[in-house]
Amino acid sequence: MLVFISQSAFAQFPLQLKVEGGWIKGIAEKGLTIFRGVPFAAPPVAQLRWKAPQPVIAWAGVRSAEQFAPSPMQSGNPAAGKSEDCLYLNVWTPAKTKTERLPVMVWIYGGGFSTGSAADPWVEGSKLANKGVVFVSITYRVGPLGFLAHPALSAENKDQISGNYGLLDQIAALKWIQNNIAQFGGDAKKVTIFGESAGGISVSMLCASPLAKGLFRGAISQSGGSFGPTAAVTYPGENMKTLKMAEEDGRQYILKAGVSNIEELRNLPADKLPMSWGVGSSWPIVDGYVIPDVQYKLYEQGKYNDVPVIIGYNSDEGLSFSPGKTPKECVDAVNKRYEKFAGDLLNAYPVGDTVVLRSARNLSRDAAFGWHNWAWANLQSHTGKSKVYYYFFDQHPVYDKASSEFDHGSPHAQDVSYVFQHLNTSDPKTSASDLRISEAMGDYWINFVKYGNPDGSALPHWPAFTSKQPRVMYFAETPHIGPVPDVESLKVLDKYFKWRLGLK
Repeated sequence: MLVFISQSAFAQFPLQLKVEGGWIKGIAEKGLTIFRGVPFAAPPVAQLRWKAPQPVIAWAGVRSAEQFAPSPMQSGNPAAGKSEDCLYLNVWTPAKTKTERLPVMVWIYGGGFSTGSAADPWVEGSKLANKGVVFVSITYRVGPLGFLAHPALSAENKDQISGNYGLLDQIAALKWIQNNIAQFGGDAKKVTIFGESAGGISVSMLCASPLAKGLFRGAISQSGGSFGPTAAVTYPGENMKTLKMAEEDGRQYILKAGVSNIEELRNLPADKLPMSWGVGSSWPIVDGYVIPDVQYKLYEQGKYNDVPVIIGYNSDEGLSFSPGKTPKECVDAVNKRYEKFAGDLLNAYPVGDTVVLRSARNLSRDAAFGWHNWAWANLQSHTGKSKVYYYFFDQHPVYDKASSEFDHGSPHAQDVSYVFQHLNTSDPKTSASDLRISEAMGDYWINFVKYGNPDGSALPHWPAFTSKQPRVMYFAETPHIGPVPDVESLKVLDKYFKWRLGLK
């Protein structure tokens, strides 16, 4: 009997491709073809510092795309080093031919908008790509190079704005993907963006930005969301400022840098700029252009990019935001931030009499992430047509009562290695349920990228969230459906946020 096998089954995807700017040469690795350090914009240096990203500068010959390009300038020492010349992306493709038109999954890193790298080993994309998608990780400017606003910068801009360069970098990368991903066997009509922490917040903002319309068909936000108000004094979950507020911070930043004006600041070497977390240095703003308004209000009005979303957060995100070392410190902090709502919130999230209770951390968790996801889910289910899939990650060991971690849940960013399938299987602490949750999350994410729905025949059914049926997927020991966590407490916190937003 003759067996005919398609030539494509033995095909090797070409290592050399032509993209915007010229030819690139990748590498065959892990059953994939990988292209690292591919420029999607001109280097944002010299007079392009604090400018929107500009088109790629063409190069001669064949450019090597085997190594990661440097990470953006930041404090510390990120993977692959750091440079002001940082606008590059990386592609892992399982395609054997350019005509396959595979779905595309685009990763946006976190780091509080002040740090971050696409070269970190725990976000290496091979295992997700081997599930049948083209995986892309993009870089963007962070810290003051990514988000500094100043009146002089606004004056030189045709739209009279400044700041948000990091978000504009993300949008430029998504436009590059639209124009070039077919060369890698990807389908520009089937792009899903995803990220965690500042990356998840970026996803939220891209869903609200008219500049990103049509650049993706699905979005996944892990520990993200940005539905809080603008404020001159910021807190986790209330990080946004108006353009005028941020411009004033920019004036203070110039003083901090020891110069007199923007041109002097622009002429400073990048490694001489203050990079530490500080005023006016590292968060997106409501500028009326990239982000037209407070996101809550945009969603109320139906003014957003209405695509299916997976959104969620971890059970003990509050570990990243200390509520105070003693009950008194916690109470004082709650009174300072929440003003007339402090009493109700202390009842909803008890602090404790002699020790700080887990519920005190849960207020920090929900103010930074939980409420934003809950608000997002409710708003989109009311004003949108696309489905919302809501999750709660609570996968962690059961700690002994004598342990300092006795009441600990899943901390911020723990979920990332699970999604990327990068758990350490040789670590005796990695349990069978860890592997089960990791595999399930990877499959749900990939199904969503492929079909716009996370469900699969071998997985527990994940129903869409609605206000009438607020069902949440719990990743805890096994994937299973449950209620919105701490929903009665969230309702109290909701009153505070609506007051701060000027809503009834």
